[in-house]
Amino acid sequence: MTVQTERLVDLFEYGLDAPICLTWELTYACNLSCTHCLSSSGRRDPRELTTAQAKAVIDELEAMQVFYVNIGGGEPTIRSDFWELLDYATAHHVGVKFSTNGVRITPEVARRLAANDYVDVQISLDGATAEVNDAVRGIGSYDTALRAMANLSDAGMKNFKLSVVCTRHNIPQLDAFKEIADRYGAQLRLTRLRPSGRGADVWDELHPLPEQQRELYDWLVAHGDGVLTGDSFFHLSAFGDPLPGLNLCGAGRVVCLIDPVGDVYACPFAIHDEFLAGNVRNPGGFAEVWRRSPLFLRLREPQQGGACRSCSFYDSCKGGCMAAKFFTGLPLDGPDPECVQGHGEAMLAIRGEVPKPSGDHSHRTVRVTISRREDLVGPPVSLCEESPLAGAPLR
Repeated sequence: MTVQTERLVDLFEYGLDAPICLTWELTYACNLSCTHCLSSSGRRDPRELTTAQAKAVIDELEAMQVFYVNIGGGEPTIRSDFWELLDYATAHHVGVKFSTNGVRITPEVARRLAANDYVDVQISLDGATAEVNDAVRGIGSYDTALRAMANLSDAGMKNFKLSVVCTRHNIPQLDAFKEIADRYGAQLRLTRLRPSGRGADVWDELHPLPEQQRELYDWLVAHGDGVLTGDSFFHLSAFGDPLPGLNLCGAGRVVCLIDPVGDVYACPFAIHDEFLAGNVRNPGGFAEVWRRSPLFLRLREPQQGGACRSCSFYDSCKGGCMAAKFFTGLPLDGPDPECVQGHGEAMLAIRGEVPKPSGDHSHRTVRVTISRREDLVGPPVSLCEESPLAGAPLR
């Protein structure tokens, strides 16, 4: 008798009762203004969820048996109730993984974090040297990140994350990033640059060149067991073997985003009305949005592939990233703009109007360029956890 089994990735296409990876941006407030910030963070939104409302969301997540929440912003530690919410979540069986530029990771805070087994920390750094990092994240941000990592290491915290958004300027530094992570006892996490938020303005200048995509793929194949990627690079699977991680767009299926005012989006990289599913303040709360949103139900239908279906690599790359396609003006059933077979380049050449990201909370409204270092400051928001399946009770 032949027993036919389905791959987990095939089952995930239909969605789960609760998200595996829930990203929650607690605030748009940030002390920095990163050029590629996915949420265009900077200024606090006065409509932010209150402490009581945030705790009510945590209660829902506990009831839904959400394994962990990935907290970002903005800079989440800027919220005056951040530590209260962190303690409340872990006390209610919801693990917390938060992204930070490190500005408030003092030796005392590092010791507090190291003592909580249900907390993980992700330090953002986008250059292995101050010259590369500070041109994107702001002067002094390199030293701030390394100081935070040193404090966490001295406090005895193991396997916290060093998170890098891959750009054409830091792809040559992959070995150096790994060395920095090893130096502080951290785990290296690489994520993809998306053309979302302020990243839409600099994507043409910062996204890796075609030959660098191959360089990145080869490096990940060689170092895959020791480097985390989540669902960032499944579009690179068309080079050959699939990479570790979730080789599927999990938007609305296994991942989603709650923004600071309680709006729920299908994807952390797609903050746009097109992907807005509801609000946690509405009747039924988050659970109602996750389980019954027409948008999420539509996303959970099997993918048809569109123009990519005839490509022999479709089963590997699944057509690439929904957010990357949307914010570069490509059809959602078309190829990824960074399709390694070159199909995206052809589509980009004939694309129409490019959608604008919804909402801008930047400190300044003028376009930021990478040529003037004094104008460049800020961290990216959180991304999905390094392994969307890590410890998740599948049901």
